[in-house]
Amino acid sequence: MTNKLFFFFSFLLIVAVPDTSWAFSAINKQEAVEIGGIKQWIGMKGNNDHDPVLLFLHGGPGNSSMSYGDRFTSELQKHFVVVQWDQRESGKTGKLNSSNQPITVALMVSDAVEMINYLRARFSKEKIYLMGHSWGGFLGLMVATNHPDLLEAYFAVSPMVHQVESERFSLELMKNKATKVNNQKALNELAGISVPFQNGEQLYYHRKWLAKEMLTSAPLKPFVETWALKWLVLYNEASKMNFFVYAPEIKCPVYFLIGTRDYQTHFKLTEEYYKMIKAEKKDLFWFSNSAHNLNLTEPIKLQEIVIAVLKSKN
Repeated sequence: MTNKLFFFFSFLLIVAVPDTSWAFSAINKQEAVEIGGIKQWIGMKGNNDHDPVLLFLHGGPGNSSMSYGDRFTSELQKHFVVVQWDQRESGKTGKLNSSNQPITVALMVSDAVEMINYLRARFSKEKIYLMGHSWGGFLGLMVATNHPDLLEAYFAVSPMVHQVESERFSLELMKNKATKVNNQKALNELAGISVPFQNGEQLYYHRKWLAKEMLTSAPLKPFVETWALKWLVLYNEASKMNFFVYAPEIKCPVYFLIGTRDYQTHFKLTEEYYKMIKAEKKDLFWFSNSAHNLNLTEPIKLQEIVIAVLKSKN
């Protein structure tokens, strides 16, 4: 009888312990993690911490998107754990600590790969989703080209695919238009520009007149010149990269999101690259009401595209 009672109560204990392996919870957290030997700041938001992970690579370089990321990820957070990351020398990462070595393309790519591997381990994912805008679009293409095995898919938003060529295209366009309307001020300011840019003043005048073509606001000259002191060398290094030659094939799904008025990362170049690239799966999406910052001008459409891609894989 004693043995029977023992087994009976043991059975009750076993069935009384609930299976919590399926349990999940929302996540909304910011913290510093060690990447590349320094503290780097990340923010994580999602309704379900078991959902797929989506890492966003901000533009610039140096332009943290942490403060306004919800504007283009609020719907994504219902389907992904969305991770915003302040890259080396950017945002809170820059405030926490300076880079421990000179900033190069290779270093920034290494940081991105290390961050992806950190997120894979933290959330127990074999692969994650990656999205990059502008400079971040360039960084993401570098990762997708060299580490496709880490990615479920890559979303290239207004990416730099051969930026020196893009700057030349746009400069020629602006000079031709200024000549047609005899805009002497524009011609004088554009005449002093060489590509790659030699200093912040050249970059400022290029972006000043480019903003008029894209129907956007021009940046302030002091901001551009200060930015150039830190970032222009890295930007010029990245701008020389020609993905037409470097990456004619990407071995993971890749999706290009392009504004029809984007002369900053010229839409024609991105379209040409999309047409020639070989990929496991690829698609191109046009944003007819946008220039360069389509994540802010058409955030609903951007999120709908990403969510549709996720659902197509399930």
